[in-house]
Amino acid sequence: MNRQMIFVVTAPSGAGKTTLIRRLMAANPALSFSVSTTTRPPREGEIDGVHYHFVSEETFDAMVEAGEFLEWAHIHTSRYGTSRDAAMAVLERGDELLLDVDVQGGEALRREFGTEANFIYVVTPSLEVLRERLEARGTESPKTLAVRLGNAIKELKALPSYDFVVVNDDLETAYREFETIYRACHYRVALRPLDPSVLT
Repeated sequence: MNRQMIFVVTAPSGAGKTTLIRRLMAANPALSFSVSTTTRPPREGEIDGVHYHFVSEETFDAMVEAGEFLEWAHIHTSRYGTSRDAAMAVLERGDELLLDVDVQGGEALRREFGTEANFIYVVTPSLEVLRERLEARGTESPKTLAVRLGNAIKELKALPSYDFVVVNDDLETAYREFETIYRACHYRVALRPLDPSVLT
């Protein structure tokens, strides 16, 4: 089980991390995505078990009580969690694990994995750009938009604790940065054992 091939990706809602993640995974079959569990209702086009595991508040409570989550958090108006068994199963079969979490989840995973995992934060160039993107989605009410922007301001304070940052201004540039980070993590010293003669 190689914890150094865990990629923890965080971003404010609307920063574009889902687009970057999907593209990276399509190009790199060794990456496996851990599908999160949530109490929020599905959006149009979302499929249970593919985009999220959609559960009731009661089911989520039971999962928390049973210790089934690596991390879980109350985000905006719903709860989200990462299944411990599902995440560990990815590593045990030798795949690389990608976790899409919020700042609270990132903090919990940092406590779980320490410096072994790779923590990546995706941001927009400014809060105004973030507002424009959220409005363009057409899925946010004025109330939820205000909640998401307020949370983004607070969440960005966690940026210094991350290993890498991708500024998603231009999508192609952001993807190149994202992929470069992913590839560079494969060259960690611990992952490339050298012949002792090289070091003498």
